[in-house]
Amino acid sequence: MSASPELVSIVIPVFNGERYLGEAIRAALDQDHPAVEVIVVDDGSTDSTPSVVAGFPEVRSRRQANAGPAAARNAGMEVARGAYLTFCDSDDRFRATKVSAQVGYLLAHPEVGCVLVGHETFFEEGIQRPEWERDEPGTQPQSAMVRRAVLDQVGGFDASFRFAEGMEWLGRMRAAGVEIAVLDEVHVDRRIHGANLSYESGEMQHHLLLAMQRRLTAARKGAR
Repeated sequence: MSASPELVSIVIPVFNGERYLGEAIRAALDQDHPAVEVIVVDDGSTDSTPSVVAGFPEVRSRRQANAGPAAARNAGMEVARGAYLTFCDSDDRFRATKVSAQVGYLLAHPEVGCVLVGHETFFEEGIQRPEWERDEPGTQPQSAMVRRAVLDQVGGFDASFRFAEGMEWLGRMRAAGVEIAVLDEVHVDRRIHGANLSYESGEMQHHLLLAMQRRLTAARKGAR
């Protein structure tokens, strides 16, 4: 599918995200960049997620059997029409300037293929800050905006990862020689609630280690 100049595709993967999805969609639609399309990929939800999506007729949507967030992002990429693509977790919110800041940077720096931005964490009522969560702005791979040419070069996310798929994806970009930039600006509000405290899980640690191992292997091959 051909890309429209400066159209940005925002892909939102969701699984049983009825509680916060509406906020994520509204924030994506309310970007100050003049040309965005929002694509929601329902990854086999069993709650009222489809009803939430139906409340936004301007949103494009797909539904698939549950396969994980990496596969859901890839499904969104397949139908995206934008020259640039970015991603939002269904429980997070873009600030209004997120897309325009990244598009502006990529237009000004044609040598850069991917640009990330900072996030600021906020906690739902009753949730205590976990020991692993830093009390300062950070950056996540999911905040990336990429040129379509980068996806053509390195492909999408590795669907065998249920966690840390973004780290593995960025590692493949670096191994392929894609220049990645990070803006020292906060443009995403990252929500911590009871369900996503699973980041502490042993499975998460396993996938992080696997992603790091793949990055090291790719770096060694590139050094030969």
